[in-house]
Amino acid sequence: QVQLMESGGGSVQSGGSLRLSCAASGNLNSTNSMAWFRQAPGKEREGVAVIEHGGRTTLYADAVKGRFTSSQDNAKKTVYLQMNSLNPDDTAMYYCATSSYLPYGNRWKLRDRYTAWGQGTQVTVAS
Repeated sequence: QVQLMESGGGSVQSGGSLRLSCAASGNLNSTNSMAWFRQAPGKEREGVAVIEHGGRTTLYADAVKGRFTSSQDNAKKTVYLQMNSLNPDDTAMYYCATSSYLPYGNRWKLRDRYTAWGQGTQVTVAS
């Protein structure tokens, strides 16, 4: 079983940056990708970024391309999300999740592909 713990959220001004971390523990043998999702109040949870467990492939939602970067440290079993040029539309609870699927196309955004989820970390961007 995989356990995930996000950290690094907070409140920033528009244009600012934050770095989220997702520390994984447990059996990751079946994990082929780790993703970041976010959910704003009154909206559905949406995929933000995904990284293949080996780090060779990263995919991003159009809304964050060029601003967000996902990376990983396999030794620490940790995935990061560097978020730059934040704007109020990025305000949401951010979750990380693991999947046995390899990321490709837009299917990585399907929530039912992910079997383990963290509790989330809040990101608030003030205008």
